[in-house]
Amino acid sequence: MFVLAHLSDLHLACRPRPVELLSKRGLGYINWQRRRKKIHRPEVLDAITRDLKAQAFDHVAVTGDLVNLSLPDEYARARAWLTTLGDARHVTVVPGNHDVYVRGVAPDAFWAEFMRGDDGLPRFPFVRRRGDVALIALSTGLPTAPLLATGRLGERQLTRLTEILDKTRGQFRVVLIHHPPQSPLRRYLRRLVDAAALRRVLAEKGAELLVHGHDHRHSVISLDGPQGTKIPAVGVASASAAAPVGDENAAGYHIFKIDGAANAWRCEMIARQRGTDGAIGEIARLMLA
Repeated sequence: MFVLAHLSDLHLACRPRPVELLSKRGLGYINWQRRRKKIHRPEVLDAITRDLKAQAFDHVAVTGDLVNLSLPDEYARARAWLTTLGDARHVTVVPGNHDVYVRGVAPDAFWAEFMRGDDGLPRFPFVRRRGDVALIALSTGLPTAPLLATGRLGERQLTRLTEILDKTRGQFRVVLIHHPPQSPLRRYLRRLVDAAALRRVLAEKGAELLVHGHDHRHSVISLDGPQGTKIPAVGVASASAAAPVGDENAAGYHIFKIDGAANAWRCEMIARQRGTDGAIGEIARLMLA
């Protein structure tokens, strides 16, 4: 059995210098002061991290928005947090829109070893094979105009993803992505621009599981796979949210227990979430395959 833990959307923040606010970061910082800093609390992330580390797992996937404004101090703080989970052999990271908030930033300068495949090359998609499980990491993070939080894969990533899904056929293929390929929230300004193209690739080549962040909520939907099969696409809450806000859930994470063999996989998902009393406990257990 292979046990995969999944967290997302930490939104670790640091105080910016005035010169760093002369960009989209200025509006982002206003939003942080007015709203986000009350939602994304470091003490909540600490509690979620402690609870996760008390569980048994083989690998951790972190699907983006580790930071808030793509500041160097935020990147360094996120790296320190990643190392508390394990070394890069056991932790995989994909970036979100907040990790590439403005042009010219480079999260890979801080997280490089967490964002490399088995071949060691600095590119997306990349693949990490862990026993019978293939972790396939995509990047949707790119700088956008103010008030936008869209993502894009692009033709090169989609072409390479098609090849990777073919080469890893027979393994339990887990696609890691920040933006959902189909969001139940239908937020146009936060969408994955080429989501339809991604869904076409998955419908043709298949995958056993897709996990994402971005929507800050627990969700499970089914995407079309080849020959009438279905691919579970699972979203997770922010790992630092102190309480539910609107459509977004309080902090939580997921654990996937993967077992079996090709054409006979078993995958159980366990969702854990912070309650109104601050305690973290199991809220759902689903068989996805």
